[in-house]
Amino acid sequence: MKLLHRVGYYLGGFSIGLIILAFFLNGKKVSCDYGPEARVLKNINSKELKIPEDIYNSLMAKKMDSLNIINILKHANIRFLDSDTRKEPCGIYYLENTLSESKMDLKIENCDSIVTIKEIVWK
Repeated sequence: MKLLHRVGYYLGGFSIGLIILAFFLNGKKVSCDYGPEARVLKNINSKELKIPEDIYNSLMAKKMDSLNIINILKHANIRFLDSDTRKEPCGIYYLENTLSESKMDLKIENCDSIVTIKEIVWK
């Protein structure tokens, strides 16, 4: 069999496989969160967020709202060197803000069913 025929069969099968995958995965929320930072952020964003009263008051004093915190939780960088991920019963994570409009970093506690903000570090 000629090389050109082999490449043609390969590309034909590959394209049929892509079409089948597109058909089965169409409309589903499929993600590929393989890195440790992406997995932790996905885990944090899937839980209920608890903002203590004193932290909420400091946010209101700086004219910030909880939407800024939610955006930080979605787009943050995690500082694993400063975090205590194996602390029992809840891990502690330091999140660096990547959004320019919010001038704060977060220290959060990630428990089984709830995420609690422990500290806001203003820049």
